[in-house]
Amino acid sequence: MNSQALVTGIVDTLRRDILRGVLKPGTPVKERDTSTEMGVSRTPMREALRVLAEEGLITLRHARSPIVSLLDLKTVSDQTEVLITLERLSAKLACRHARDAELEQIQTTMERMQRDFDTFDTVTLFELDMSFHSQIAAASQNASLTETHKLYLQRLWYPRFLAAAKRQSRERVLTDHAAILAALLERDEVAAQKAVEQHLLYLADDIQEQVKLVNSGLESPSNTEKDTE
Repeated sequence: MNSQALVTGIVDTLRRDILRGVLKPGTPVKERDTSTEMGVSRTPMREALRVLAEEGLITLRHARSPIVSLLDLKTVSDQTEVLITLERLSAKLACRHARDAELEQIQTTMERMQRDFDTFDTVTLFELDMSFHSQIAAASQNASLTETHKLYLQRLWYPRFLAAAKRQSRERVLTDHAAILAALLERDEVAAQKAVEQHLLYLADDIQEQVKLVNSGLESPSNTEKDTE
């Protein structure tokens, strides 16, 4: 396995542990111990932690182990507002500029979601869902929008997963995504934006609720473990 593939594998494993709640906010991720547990050297582990820090899932600390990032309610709420706006704009511009091959890719993702909804685990289904939205942003043909959307999607990965798990109704998820896809295929900007708005109608409230629940179960910062590598 080449070094980049190894780093990607470590990132995927730790990201999934964070999403599943195996690693909770505030938990130290000790580079040496985690490397040993995963059977890898500290160099790719260090790089993986840097990637997760860029995604907002890990907070790096000077002379101390990184921790799973704590969730600040105001920051998360502000970021959610931005993400919802980006989602609407992505759908609008994708209707105008998407290549046929890109619409086919989005449709293929939707069909996979329909086919495998009942067999995928929660994390895999969420990753597929986020791929659907990322493909729409990419289909906008606006590099700045695509890059910004990716950044905010990463920053909100954990709270959005919590919110998605709360409303993981098969009928609702598939109906909402089908409406978005239908509007994109018709290149109907108004319908596409309305479908996105309907899909994300409760996202801000659900994220706030889940962040409050997570934070209510955390120890105060003064009680967190003091550790070094």
